Amino acid sequence: MRFFALVAALVSAVAAETFTVIVGGNSTITYNPTSVNATNGDVIQFQFVSKNHTLTQSSFAAPCTPLAGGVDSGFQAVATNATTFPVWSFTLTNTSAPLWFYCAQVGHCANDGMVFAVNPTAAKSFEAFQAAALATGTNSTTTNSTASAATSGTSTASTASGSTVASASAAVASQSAVGAATTANGATALASSAIASLVAVFGVGVGVLL
Repeated sequence: MRFFALVAALVSAVAAETFTVIVGGNSTITYNPTSVNATNGDVIQFQFVSKNHTLTQSSFAAPCTPLAGGVDSGFQAVATNATTFPVWSFTLTNTSAPLWFYCAQVGHCANDGMVFAVNPTAAKSFEAFQAAALATGTNSTTTNSTASAATSGTSTASTASGSTVASASAAVASQSAVGAATTANGATALASSAIASLVAVFGVGVGVLL
């Protein structure tokens, strides 16, 4: 029995396959390939070749949120012009359902769709998973745009109020100017009348008094 068990273990080890996934190839925000179909005992190896990425397990329902107790490579930073690259891998031990992963670097999942799948199905495809990840970024952008529009509306209202005040001030200034002109004309008329009376009484020339 021990002999047959040993033979079975050796056959399993020989049959196991290693899948290599390039992370950030050519400075892109991608996993290449984006998915693999693997069986129990297979090894999935990730070679990080640029920037600072992770391989973090999530779920189909929440693509860009870490799964509690899930697989996580942690951040694997790669220096510019590096000649050696970090490698991280895990062995598949459960193929009863698809496995879902993403890069936890800010924006890489929601904005760039940097996700990865093991054994996706027709019902739960890689394309659907990636679309769900990108949708989380779209929702965030829409919310921010709405808030900006509300702020603009407030600014417009403030500008309108300022114009109204300025117009009222201008009207007051015009009325004051008209009043001043009226007063000056009245004073001039009164002075002319007084001079005419003096001339009539004393016979004094206008040129002398002026």
